[in-house]
Amino acid sequence: MQMVIAVLRPDKLDSVKEALTKIGVTGMTVSQVMGFGSQRGWKEVYRGTESAVKFLPKIKIEAVIADDIVEKVIKTICDTAQTGQIGDGKIFNFPISNATRIRTCESGDAAI
Repeated sequence: MQMVIAVLRPDKLDSVKEALTKIGVTGMTVSQVMGFGSQRGWKEVYRGTESAVKFLPKIKIEAVIADDIVEKVIKTICDTAQTGQIGDGKIFNFPISNATRIRTCESGDAAI
């Protein structure tokens, strides 16, 4: 099992969710987050005062995925969320040693 974390543009959430559902991802956790990377924010002028917006709104998707479809999940997220502009986001994945479903106490792949 692997945890896949994708940080992406808020407007791409629905299309990424639909694409992941089509390839068999059965669950995910979605959070609204703020951050910046090479995009670095922007400057705004409000009532004559210039201020820098340093953190941009992003969406973080977290999902525990079976090892055999991790590459397919990453490719699907890339293909669906990519606009070709700075700020498209990043995907991180790392191994998970175990998962347990609380309702049934199933462990391992059966829990996801």
